[in-house]
Parts: sequence; structure tokens; C-alpha cells
Amino acid sequence: MKAVRIHEDGGPEVLRYEDAPDPVPGEGEVLVELRAASLNHLDVWIRKGLPSVSKPRILGSDGAGVLESGERVVINPGVEHAGGRITALGEDGDGTHAELIAVPREHVCPIPDGLSFEEAAAFPLVFETAYRMLVTKAGLRPEEWVLIWGVGGGVATASLQIAKSLGARTIVTSSNDDKLERARGHGADAAVNHASGDVVEAVKQATEGRGADVVVETVGEATWQRSLQAARQGGRIVVCGATTGPNPPAALHRIWWKQLTIYGSTMGTKADFEGAYELVASGSAKPIVDRVFPLAEVRAAHEYLESGVQFGKVVLSIP
Repeated sequence: MKAVRIHEDGGPEVLRYEDAPDPVPGEGEVLVELRAASLNHLDVWIRKGLPSVSKPRILGSDGAGVLESGERVVINPGVEHAGGRITALGEDGDGTHAELIAVPREHVCPIPDGLSFEEAAAFPLVFETAYRMLVTKAGLRPEEWVLIWGVGGGVATASLQIAKSLGARTIVTSSNDDKLERARGHGADAAVNHASGDVVEAVKQATEGRGADVVVETVGEATWQRSLQAARQGGRIVVCGATTGPNPPAALHRIWWKQLTIYGSTMGTKADFEGAYELVASGSAKPIVDRVFPLAEVRAAHEYLESGVQFGKVVLSIP
């Protein structure tokens, strides 16, 4: 089969579109002929040298395709381990950036009606992650206000979709005014440019001085202090990443003064995937595809993802 593999750490130039051995399904596994797979920042981190990943490695967590029976299926990328650790396809074994993959039978679900292969491949990891953050961890309720940093990115855009589907109200940020306008078109109740505007003040205005009930924090050092300031008294902050660095100014006093609850979250369980899947299948949340590249043009796809200009998911089509 054709696959995208890395044999060493580095930039997009280390991605090889090459022949690789066909996977052989084991007991309880099915073979999926993939038609689309999406990119996640996890693929970039692995490519650059995530130390726990051996090589050669086929990247990719998300995928959609067909079974031997002809059934159109989407793959749950979460891999649950003893002790509660959760990893993803591509991180824990070969992934979806290939023509074929063997996965446990319980990890495939029918593609919801009305979704293309590309749309189906766009939602699993980020929707599962956002669902765990907002629902399982933060317990988001209707009418609550959610602050979402960096809309346009995969988890942030999924968080917007899920929050709106649950009847919550949303404040989104970006340094790109075009992305803010697109977010409004997808239901954001308020939007602020975090490079030129005052996010904390915008949250106060939107919430009539109360503050955000929930903050979706994926950025880290550049936003942490403002996240603590923007959260309401007794609010919840849920953290799944730190793209600008993991060691922000702590401002610990704000946590106890405001009685804040901080949740750590990553990926999701089978139940989280099922919750996200139901929102997509019902049509109350829909994945957003920004751009599609052929699998053979994976280097260009990685460069595009790293440029940060996308709104939604970058997807690979697989012939």
C-alpha cells in the first residue's frame, strides 16, 4: 500500500510518500480501506520528535473509509490504556495516513448520514477532545458562557460547535479578523481579536460583568493570565494544550481568590467519542473542513497546517 511515513525527526521534508507493508488484521480487527484522513497538530509534534514514538511510523489519527462489506465507516482514534492513560492512533502504533489500516472492530462506526469521507475524517479527534473538555470535565450547561481561545484551530473550532449544540453561549478569540467573522457565521455570540483587543474586557461586556463560566485553554503562556482574569468567580478552566509554552506566569492567587477549578484533559474515552458522535450524527454539530490535499501532497498539507491560516480541519484525500 501507499502510506506517509517518517524515518527520522524533522520538518515536512522528512515525510515520505512510499510503499509500506499492507496491514494484516488480527483477531477482533477489521481492515479499513481509507478514503480520507485529517491532520492534527499531534502529527506535527510526532514528526518533530515526540520521544515516545518509534520509527518508521505512519502518521495520522483520524480516518474514514470502507470495510470489505462496502460499509462507510469512521474511526475512533482514541486508544485507552490501563491506569487511565489515553493515546491516539499514529501516536500509539501506525496511523491513518495510508491506503489501509487495521483497527479493532469496536473502533469503527457508520459515517453519519449526509457526511462526506472528508467531513467524517475531520471530526473524531478534535470533537472527542472538545467533548471531554466541555461535557465530561467542565460539565457545561445551557446558557453558560464559554471563552474559546484561537478559533480556527481544530479543538477550538470543535469546541465552538459543541458548545453551541449544547445551548451554551460563546466568546471566541483570534488574531485574524476574517476568522472571527467566520466564527460569527458559525454561531459565536461574541468575538475579539486577542492581538489588538482586550479579551478580558470583551468577556466582561458580553457577560454583563460576570465573567466566563468555562474557559477552553489550549494556548498556555501567552493567554494563561487572561484566562484566570476572564473566568467568573467559581468558574472552570479546562486545559488540553499549551501551544505557546507550558510554563505561564502562575498567578496562583487568582485561583484561590476566585475559587476556580482547573481541569486537565486530553483525548477522550469511548464514551466521549460516542457523545461527540451523537452530536454530529444528529446534525446539531458539524465538522468544518478548511482545505483538502491529496495524500501524495502531505508535505504541502503540513506546511499549510503549520502556517496557522486554516479555519477548521486540513484533510488528506486518499484515492
